[in-house]
Amino acid sequence: MNLTLSAVYEEVPESEGGGYVAYTEELPGAISEGDTLEEARENLRDAIELLLEANRELASKSHRGKKVAREKITVPVTLSLIHIFSAFCVLLTTCA
Repeated sequence: MNLTLSAVYEEVPESEGGGYVAYTEELPGAISEGDTLEEARENLRDAIELLLEANRELASKSHRGKKVAREKITVPVTLSLIHIFSAFCVLLTTCA
C-alpha cells in the first residue's frame, strides 16, 4: 500500500547549523531533518513509517476488550488527512 503525502523541506541557514528540516503537511508529528536534502527525505520516510506504526499500536491498545470492526478505507485526495488525524486523536484522547 502506498500513501502519498506533501513533503516540505525547509533549508536551515548555515548560521543556524545548516541542513534541512522535513515534514508533511497532512500528517502532524511526521517531522525530521537531515544534513542534505536526500538525508532529510530518507529520515522523513522513516518518521512517517514510525508515526503510523505508533498510531496503529495506540489504536490497537484502545480497542482491547471492545468489539470493533476494522476495514480498509479509501479517501479522496481532497479530504485533508489533518482532519482525519485530529479526529483520531480526539477518539483516543492521547493528543494534546
